[in-house]
Amino acid sequence: MANLNLFRNVTANLVTTNTTLYTAPVTSTSIILMAQITNITTSSANVTFVLNNVSANTELALNLSVPPNDAVNVLTGKLVLQNGHSVYASASVNNTLKATLSVLETLN
Repeated sequence: MANLNLFRNVTANLVTTNTTLYTAPVTSTSIILMAQITNITTSSANVTFVLNNVSANTELALNLSVPPNDAVNVLTGKLVLQNGHSVYASASVNNTLKATLSVLETLN
């Protein structure tokens, strides 16, 4: 029997091209509880964080500056993803930013 609620942590190193961070499974509705971007270098870098709802992209953070050796949250609340929806991100400079998501998947 499948779990009704499943918590996941997702991590990724960001590069200058779009990196898909998470896609909601067909059988579930997902809630992104937290999305943090950490700058692991001593230079500033920018992040773009995007929701793709299959038919359109919506920028949730566009060229948001992440200070050196610091972190920002790109969501101010929770984000609901229906099946097939995804989020992706890119950095202004390769390998300067790391993304961490906390996700709750619940069966439809």
